[in-house]
Amino acid sequence: MSLHSASPARVVLLCGPSGSGKSLVAARSGLPVLRLDDFYKEGDDPTLPLVAGSSDIDWDSPESWDADVAVQAISSLCATGSTGVPVYDLASSSRTGEAALHIGRTPLFVAEGIFAAEVVERCRELGLLADALCLTRGPVTTFRRRFQRDLREGRKSVPFLLRRGWRLLRAERSIVARQIALGAHACDRDEALSRLAAAAVGRQAGARAAV
Repeated sequence: MSLHSASPARVVLLCGPSGSGKSLVAARSGLPVLRLDDFYKEGDDPTLPLVAGSSDIDWDSPESWDADVAVQAISSLCATGSTGVPVYDLASSSRTGEAALHIGRTPLFVAEGIFAAEVVERCRELGLLADALCLTRGPVTTFRRRFQRDLREGRKSVPFLLRRGWRLLRAERSIVARQIALGAHACDRDEALSRLAAAAVGRQAGARAAV
């Protein structure tokens, strides 16, 4: 019996406020990574929510994100080791193509993004979940890191970034509380890396035993 058919992959969902360091932790884990931010809706989608009292699109609302397609991609990776992923340009708020992601027979991968907690229960019900982590750094640190990153990458206009940054600074504690309520474990970078390493060792041992 092949390793792949005997032991399907599982996912660690890594969430946290924008700017909390999710991409860095995912990269440092050494595991394959699915970027959930690539599943944003496009800027002309009529279902996109607006910030209350503003004409700004609320890109921090789960309604700006396609959870169904994200779960399909996670399920495909777990079952077959490959999936198609949208290529999303944050500056233009549009999908510019599609890329293939292959994880082969790797028994564990990370799916990271600000909305990862939104699909914790669905992944658990499907038997795909290895762990769910919410990365936290503190509102001020996150604000500074997020603004520097978004400015460097030219994600949106400076006025938009400042309005969004101030709004998220004030909302960070409630964002983290929501993600915990959805099933994610709050932790700092070091604990996240430790849990990722432990999950990887456990999945590798389980995969060997299943052969």
